[in-house]
Amino acid sequence: MRKPAQKAAAKKPATKKVASKKVIKKAISEKAPAPPPDVLARVLKSLDDDKAEEVVTIDLEGRSSLCDVIVIANGRSSRHVASIADHLARRLKEAGYGTRPVDGLAQGDWVLVDAGDVIVHVFRPEVRAYYDLEGMWSVEEPARARAVR
Repeated sequence: MRKPAQKAAAKKPATKKVASKKVIKKAISEKAPAPPPDVLARVLKSLDDDKAEEVVTIDLEGRSSLCDVIVIANGRSSRHVASIADHLARRLKEAGYGTRPVDGLAQGDWVLVDAGDVIVHVFRPEVRAYYDLEGMWSVEEPARARAVR
């Protein structure tokens, strides 16, 4: 028969090794590889295939932390707008970019597809004219802000 002190020693849990912070950071960065640089080309091809109208590309690299490029396009109707956005998200997923967030698909007036460095806005023409995203984002950067860099 064992003594109580021996029982406690026998049930002592094994200690786990904790990975260093460098190893954890490396593992996290390996799990989320940077997207290939051809996202914009795929987006524009998808919009062209679905007959999107008045496609405009606005370069925001260095001006916004949200994305590097905004693409704005029109659809002829709510159904066409929703279809363009749905096909774009599906094509990006099939190309290996993973599931892309899509907002506004149910209404079909203004649908946003977040493709990482490229954000795509698909509008009905009346809604696009009302919000005028081109006018807002196409404004030149003030000279003072450029001089600071």
